[in-house]
Amino acid sequence: MNDHQKKPDASLAVLMILFLVTQICALWITRPFHQGGMEAFENPDDPFNILYYIVIILIFTGVILYIAKKGKDILIRSLILVIFSITVFYLFHALLSLFISPEIYALAGGLIITLIIAILLVFYPEWYIVDATGILVASGIIAIFGISLTVPLVILLLTLLAIYDAISVYKTKHMIDLGDTILKFHLPMLLVIPKKWGYSFRTEKDFSGKKNAIFIGLGDFIIPGILAASVFHFGESLITALACILGSVTGLALLMILAKSGKPQAGLPWLNGGALAGYLISSALLGELIGFV
Repeated sequence: MNDHQKKPDASLAVLMILFLVTQICALWITRPFHQGGMEAFENPDDPFNILYYIVIILIFTGVILYIAKKGKDILIRSLILVIFSITVFYLFHALLSLFISPEIYALAGGLIITLIIAILLVFYPEWYIVDATGILVASGIIAIFGISLTVPLVILLLTLLAIYDAISVYKTKHMIDLGDTILKFHLPMLLVIPKKWGYSFRTEKDFSGKKNAIFIGLGDFIIPGILAASVFHFGESLITALACILGSVTGLALLMILAKSGKPQAGLPWLNGGALAGYLISSALLGELIGFV
């Protein structure tokens, strides 16, 4: 095997490691987030929670694509960075509040961290800064929604989003347009894994062949992870949570094999499907559907 073949394989290994780190971090902070009252919804059993989640995704996607179509480049970048910064502040403020008192110190710490990250993303959006921020944000979002939705609702959510992702990639293709927009403006809504040393995401201009790096949206890390976090929180089963993560990793590996064809692939059918398979297999071995009691 020559060097050209080895580098992409190393990139895939790094991608798998980053995925695992994100999922494990999410499980680790699930309990502190619950103790800190960081649930996104007041009633985790309310099926309308799923409707709110999907509507937000649809509105966000529609707004970004509409603005991109109008050629408002600065507006798109500004909007994404503002939303991302608000999310970063919320997560870090809440996390610091668990360990720091009085509240004003946690508030100041959250603002300082958010400001530093925002400045870096605006003026130096290199791949390792984008990735580090993405992992932190993805872990926090996974934990929040994991403690906010019961296992049955998460299973329904993962199923619906996998179907939506497949339709939006293979049928309407608007998810491909969204991905191209994110890459064009170097927006912090994805993870970037270089295939060679010296790669620079911030100076990359041609993403048509995507030969220099692997790109994967944050949603592909977040959505399947919610099931593991929900199982861990509501089902109190670390074994099943880890089985969900293992299933997602398997789905990610299969997705990367398909992606070698160069054609756009819907990630959630594979990742969510893997997480659901891990959940079902683990539940079968344990003799009960974890989280349904």
